[in-house]
This record gives sequence, structure tokens and C-alpha cells, in this order.
Amino acid sequence: MGQLFPRRANLLARLSVYGVFVVAALGVIGLIVYSRSPYPAFAQKSPTQPVPFSHALHVGIQINCQYCHSSVTTSASAGIPPTQTCMTCHSQVRTDSAALAPVRDSYATGKPIEWNRVHDLGDFVYFNHSIHVSKGVGCSTCHGQVSQMNQIRQVAPLTMGWCIDCHRAPEQYLRPQEEIFNTDWEPPADQLAKGAQLVQANHIEVSKLTNCTICHR
Repeated sequence: MGQLFPRRANLLARLSVYGVFVVAALGVIGLIVYSRSPYPAFAQKSPTQPVPFSHALHVGIQINCQYCHSSVTTSASAGIPPTQTCMTCHSQVRTDSAALAPVRDSYATGKPIEWNRVHDLGDFVYFNHSIHVSKGVGCSTCHGQVSQMNQIRQVAPLTMGWCIDCHRAPEQYLRPQEEIFNTDWEPPADQLAKGAQLVQANHIEVSKLTNCTICHR
């Protein structure tokens, strides 16, 4: 009885089996690399908002970050301004603007505006705005130059590696308290020296900043 398949078919069969394992292994490696990359964090980096709020416009007329994000120095959350804060100005300014109709409706009904979150950390991560601000981390370090953003967008990956880089060498990023809310602040030429001084002055124990319990509680 004749041979149905040539001898090389055995080699092809083995290569096919090995190929399945290689492709599966590459797929797993790809998922691991992807999960550790910035891309998942950027999936919703600039969602459309119910009101076209422009940070560039409001920062440009010298409204301080704390006016809207009033709890940034005292609590874990920076805070979302209530509609009453918006109406402090908009009861007099652009009172007939169609774009601001949701603000007026919210004020009239008492129903809060449902803003879409831009920066969203996992539930397994503990982050406190107030401790970062008090230790010398400025708004633009994480949020970028919002003074140039008409629509807020995420500029930092917010990955574990990105956070750890700062925790290992905070002197690269710290700034004086008077510059915390300066969205256009740039580190000086001697940032490492001045940053090291701020590490000491703010009693930052760098050796403890990479402990798991700092961010995972």
C-alpha cells in the first residue's frame, strides 16, 4: 500500500504544533507588554463633556485652580466644582450662551452636572491629592499645561512605572509652594539641587516611597 503523505509532512506537522505554542507565548507576552504600557490608560484621554469647559480660557483670565478644585490641598480628591461656583460668574457673564444651558438647568433644578472623568486610576490604587500638593508636586506635573487646553486631556500615562519613577527620584519634580498652581512652571537649570533641598525641607522619606502600602492599601 502506497504512502499517502510525503516524509516532509511529519516535519510540517511538528512545526505546526510548535507554531501554535510560539504564537500563544507571543500573545501572552504581548498582553503583558500592553498592560504595562501607557496605551490602556489613554483609552479615554479626552472624553466629550456635557459643557465645553475651556481650561485655557479660565486659566487665561487668572482663575486659580483652587477656586474650582477647592479641596485639592485638604483631601484625597481635588473636587469637582458645584454648579453654584460656575454661576458665581455666569449669572452675569454669557447668560444667554447655548453652550452654558446645562449649567443654568443644573442650577435651576439642583441636579449636578455629570462630568466625564478624564484621569481615572484603578480602584486598587490609593492616591491623595493633598499630600502631593503639600510636598511640592505641582498640578502640571501630572495634568500638563492645562492653560493651553480648550478640552482637558490626559497627558501622563498614570502607569505604575510612571508613578514609581517620581517616587524614586522626587527631586526631579518638586517645586516651591508658591509655584504649585502655576500651570506654566518649568524646572530651573539647577532643579536637582533645589529639588533635593525640598526633599529635606518637606521631610520626604524617599526610601519609603516605593513600599507597596504607599499606593496599595
